[in-house]
Amino acid sequence: MKKDIHPEYREVVFLDTSSDFKFLTKSTVNSKETIKWEDGKEYPLVKVEVSSASHPFYTGKKLFVDTAGRVEKFNKKYKK
Repeated sequence: MKKDIHPEYREVVFLDTSSDFKFLTKSTVNSKETIKWEDGKEYPLVKVEVSSASHPFYTGKKLFVDTAGRVEKFNKKYKK
């Protein structure tokens, strides 16, 4: 393998913003935010809108997702 071309694989905390559920796992995703975890260490924090704690398939509950806002945001970002 080539050296210095692979992203750093490290422990990261993911926060589901819709259910306030947090979990610690390993990932290569970058984040500028950090959070203090239950073990007292600080880890990078990645915020996600949907996880298994809030997804309708896993919870059995219906969830209203603001798709219109996301479409408008996408169009605004990539409009030429």
